[in-house]
Amino acid sequence: MPSVVTLKKRRGRLLGKISGNLDFLVGSVSSKGLKYEAYNLTTKIDGKTKTKHIPIDMVPTVRQMILRHKKLKELIKELGEVNWLLLREGVDLENNG
Repeated sequence: MPSVVTLKKRRGRLLGKISGNLDFLVGSVSSKGLKYEAYNLTTKIDGKTKTKHIPIDMVPTVRQMILRHKKLKELIKELGEVNWLLLREGVDLENNG
């Protein structure tokens, strides 16, 4: 198992990466299937699918923000693993972050 110092450094790097990926969107881009090019952002909220129109010029930005959400989920999962290892070593994360 890595040392506490190594885990704390890793935790710090993860926190930095997480804070750099907070401009995200949850959902997916879908085509409206019309004769002309049009897109929606679809998201599940309270078990119901919600749809928002995406202006055509914003589609690349929206797709990038959705990718950030996926990256953020991976980073949070990794941070959880590091936090667990630190807790097992007796590190107080609430006061010693």
